Amino acid sequence: MVRTVAYWITTGVVALMLLGSLSYLTGNEQVVSGFAKAGYPQHLRIVLGIVKPAAAIVLLLPGLALLKEWAYAGVTFAWVMAFISAYTLGEPTQIWVMPLALLALLIVSYVTRPLSRRLTA
Repeated sequence: MVRTVAYWITTGVVALMLLGSLSYLTGNEQVVSGFAKAGYPQHLRIVLGIVKPAAAIVLLLPGLALLKEWAYAGVTFAWVMAFISAYTLGEPTQIWVMPLALLALLIVSYVTRPLSRRLTA
């Protein structure tokens, strides 16, 4: 029971944060300037604005075990790179700690997921 609760809470928080990436598609000035400050091309913002919410949907839907593995991996890469980027740019601690905290939640989600949501050999 505790494992199931931990899975759904962490997966829900992760999914909400990923769905928030839809703002990448709006051309929000803060998002655009953040990508520019990091030296990233704007088309990366568009790609992430599509694939992060797609990953959230995959993580929430039943089945799709192989896609879930890809979603977990992709989100892991994105948040590790977000941490590295924020840290190397000298952002304040609260900015670069956020991807690490989300990564910790993602790990708990991955480890506690039910057998029905795992890829079996």
